[in-house]
Amino acid sequence: MYSTQTNTSTYTVTDIRKTFENCIADLRMIARRTGKWDSAYVDRLRNDILKLAESKYLACVTVILKRKNTGYQIRAAKFTVNENGSTSEGDRAGRNYEWPSDDDTYLSVILSYTSAWHSLSTQQKNEFSRDFEFTWTSTTEDISFSHLSSDRAQLYGSNNYELQKTNFK
Repeated sequence: MYSTQTNTSTYTVTDIRKTFENCIADLRMIARRTGKWDSAYVDRLRNDILKLAESKYLACVTVILKRKNTGYQIRAAKFTVNENGSTSEGDRAGRNYEWPSDDDTYLSVILSYTSAWHSLSTQQKNEFSRDFEFTWTSTTEDISFSHLSSDRAQLYGSNNYELQKTNFK
């Protein structure tokens, strides 16, 4: 007799929030480390990030430390969503100690959207983003960070909803 087993798990909005709280904790640590954002700014980012993530419109959050005059990317962290992960519980936020606080730098955030977002009409996107904290615009920023070395960092997750952090330096 043969049997098959399907391992399915349905995550909830609570799982998404729990997972992204680690990302937000990382953003807070990076903000403190660099001195570029205050807590209120990170709270505003959190609102937009969670709204997109909870609606399954967010594919990736990328934070970049750049030189003011040249835009040269010094450090970055990428948080990539996996809705079909295998972890039930993730790592703790951290390992953000290599972010310098140089005066001639600034932080930037790029949100990458899912195909579900891109399939919305312009009107639907406008209605959804009406109460965003920020006005998000398109960018041509290269987020491959090919000039930086990368290492896989923490894996955040809850109930098979995952967020893989990759550090670039």
